[in-house]
Amino acid sequence: MFRAPLNLFRVLAIAEAISWTLLIAGLILRATADLAIAVTIGGGIHGFVFLSYGATAILVAKNQRWGAGPTIVAVASAVIPYATIPTEIWLHRSGRLNGPWRLERTDDPRDGAWHDRLMRWFLARPWVLALLIAAAVIGLYVTLLIVGPPGGRD
Repeated sequence: MFRAPLNLFRVLAIAEAISWTLLIAGLILRATADLAIAVTIGGGIHGFVFLSYGATAILVAKNQRWGAGPTIVAVASAVIPYATIPTEIWLHRSGRLNGPWRLERTDDPRDGAWHDRLMRWFLARPWVLALLIAAAVIGLYVTLLIVGPPGGRD
């Protein structure tokens, strides 16, 4: 399913846009029907997908060797509702999502760096990588839940 960076990035970009819809719908339900639980549910889903998208954007940026500009745009696009979709289209059309996962070392001197070797090791073991990223996202998510929502609690 995620045999290429494009597939993974596209799925998470769409999921992030859908999660914005859930959050906005929750805000509307809270304002119109006094259903505060809708924001809790929509916001919780959105927060988790937001963090997952950010982790995916960084992984894909590293694999595709993006510079700071496209990486910052990709990560920051999650902050603006629905911006991940045009960002994914731009990255795809500009060729930044083309190509496979870098599983093998090439003649490129950058492939000798410790972080590139580590990335290739994890990419060759996708279940280990998925579990590690999921653990990091869940850990950050739980920490943010403990800290509380933006603006404090009522």
